[in-house]
Amino acid sequence: MGRFSGRRAIVTGSSRGIGAATAERLAAEGADVMLTARTVDRHDHLAGSLNETLERCRRFGTNVQVVAADLTDPDDRLRIVPAAVEALGGPIDILVNNAAAAIYGSLLDYPQKRRRIMFEVNVFAPLDLMQQVLPSMIERGEGWIVNVSSATGRMIEGPPYASAGVAGTTGFYGSSKAALNRMTNAMALEVAAHGVRVNTVEPRAAVMSEGAQALVGDIVRDDQIESMEAMVESIIALADCRAERSGHVHVSLDLLDELGLTVMDLDGLAPYPGGQRVHHG
Repeated sequence: MGRFSGRRAIVTGSSRGIGAATAERLAAEGADVMLTARTVDRHDHLAGSLNETLERCRRFGTNVQVVAADLTDPDDRLRIVPAAVEALGGPIDILVNNAAAAIYGSLLDYPQKRRRIMFEVNVFAPLDLMQQVLPSMIERGEGWIVNVSSATGRMIEGPPYASAGVAGTTGFYGSSKAALNRMTNAMALEVAAHGVRVNTVEPRAAVMSEGAQALVGDIVRDDQIESMEAMVESIIALADCRAERSGHVHVSLDLLDELGLTVMDLDGLAPYPGGQRVHHG
């Protein structure tokens, strides 16, 4: 029996990157998982797809299903939770809001279309999904919601300001993540009496998913990168945390240090050789 046996989970943005790795680890630990993203089959220019994640997850023998949905579309994303409840055979225990739109650019001329996309995916979609899963969690007196955030949501200190690299172009993305953090805190307050845990977690260093590699892969040094396994370990910890740990913005590696956790590989069977950093051996 795995750690998550009998629990049902939804992971958004699970066609690649952190979402795909989190779904794989949940399935390895016994959870039934609904995968959701837009990319069902191989993308034309970016690695990863729902069907590839599905194949990796199903080797663990749990019930893993796929629903393709566009989180920028308010109607389309409202199909996800009902589809998961039906396909997995019951209410959702764990929601991981991992999907994100990261469109960098200067605020001086940041266009309206990009503004709408960023908040639809990074703020409104997580809220919609939380609102859909929370009634059954509240009724059962237990549930876990993990919203994946970003250090760009923090205020930048200055002047003088460090504007090298992408620092000067993440303002709107960071604003959406700051909104996600505050919304998480507010939701945790509202459901605390019902035993539901709601947290965000952000990487302390860069996690080189396929999307991150495309955005910043050419400017990030090895010592600025944490392992995918470490980020997933922090999400898994919050997907099974005690009721008193709720409403907080956690930093991945700091949380692992606080809890004294060993970073495991994605099948949950052995320590990941690189620990918190990428293993090159």
